[in-house]
Amino acid sequence: MERLIQADGQPCYGLFPHSPALINYRDFDFRSPMGRRLGALAKWRRFHQFQYFGLMGEQLIGGCALAHLSLVSIAFVYLYHPPSGRLLERRFKAPLGLGSRFSQAPDDGVCTFRRGRNHLRLENRADEGLRRVRVELDDGLVLDASFREAADEAGEGEAARPFQPLCICTPVASTGWTFARKVAGVRCHGEVSGPLGRFDLATLDTFAHHDWSAGFMRPETCWRWACLSGWVDGRRVGLNLACGVNETSFTENCFWLDGELIKVDSVAFRFDRDDPLQPWTITSFDGQVELTFQGVGLHRERLDLLIMASHFRQVFGRFHGTLRPRGRPSVSIDGLWGFVEDHYAKW
Repeated sequence: MERLIQADGQPCYGLFPHSPALINYRDFDFRSPMGRRLGALAKWRRFHQFQYFGLMGEQLIGGCALAHLSLVSIAFVYLYHPPSGRLLERRFKAPLGLGSRFSQAPDDGVCTFRRGRNHLRLENRADEGLRRVRVELDDGLVLDASFREAADEAGEGEAARPFQPLCICTPVASTGWTFARKVAGVRCHGEVSGPLGRFDLATLDTFAHHDWSAGFMRPETCWRWACLSGWVDGRRVGLNLACGVNETSFTENCFWLDGELIKVDSVAFRFDRDDPLQPWTITSFDGQVELTFQGVGLHRERLDLLIMASHFRQVFGRFHGTLRPRGRPSVSIDGLWGFVEDHYAKW
C-alpha cells in the first residue's frame, strides 16, 4: 500500500503485513461529528504523531520518544541502570514544534528534535529494515542504538526470516482514525556512553521495542500499555498490549515468538492508579496472556495548558506469568524487563 488515505478520502482500515509508504493525512476527508467538512487548519490542529524507541536488558533499560501535537512538540529520554539503581532522565518541549521535524513515512523517514546542544533523532530506513535512535545531550550522554527487522539470530545454515511487524489502522471516536506500527522482541545493537558509564548493547544482550503512531485521535483520551522483550528458553519473545486506543474493529494486542506475530484478544489492566509502582495484573480475554508486573521505577510527564493536558506515567520493571499461544506449548515469563504505561491526554 503506497498511501493510507485512499481516493475516497478515507483510510484503509485493518491489519496489514506492511506499513503504508506514506501516512498522507492531508488527503483525509475530515468531518466534524455533525458531518461538516473541515479544512487544512483543523487537520493540522487535530493530527498528532509520535515515535518511541525502548531498550530492555539486565544492565540497561530506557526509552526515547518524540511527539508532535500541533501546538507543541515533546521529547524525552531516560536510562535506568538496574545494578546501581541510577536513573537519568531529560524532558524537552517546543511550542509549535520549533526545532523539530517529523516525517509521515513510517518505514523511510527521520524525526528530529533539537534544543541547544541537545539533539534527539529517530531514523527508519526501508532499504535496510533499520530502526535507529541517536541522542546527544549537553550533559555528555550519547545513545546510539539500532536494530534490523530480520531473524539475524537464525542458526548456522538457516535462512533469516523477516520479522512480522504489527501494522494496524482503526476508526477512532466519530470521525477519526489511528495508525500504529509496532515491534518488540528484536535484539538491539549500538552503544551508550555518559554519566552511567559505557555500554555495548549487543554484548549486553539488549532488546528493543519500537512504536510509530499517528492519526486523528480522540480530543480527550486515555490508554494503558504493556511491552516486554527478551530471551525465553532460547527464543526471542516480545509483547505489545494496550487498551483505550486501537480497539474499534481490531486490536493491537499481540506477542512475538522468534519474529512471528501472534494476535491476542482484548486485555484488562488492573493496577493502583495512586501508586503505579505497586503490582499490575494484565490478562487477555482469550486466555493467551496472564501476566503480573512489578515496577522498579518510572518516568513521569505532566502538562496542563488548559486547552492541552497530559498525565503520562511509564513504569519500568519485571514481568512474570505465562503466554499461551494456541496449539503450542506455553511460554513462561520469569523476570523479563519491560514497560507498562498509564496515560491521559487532552489535545
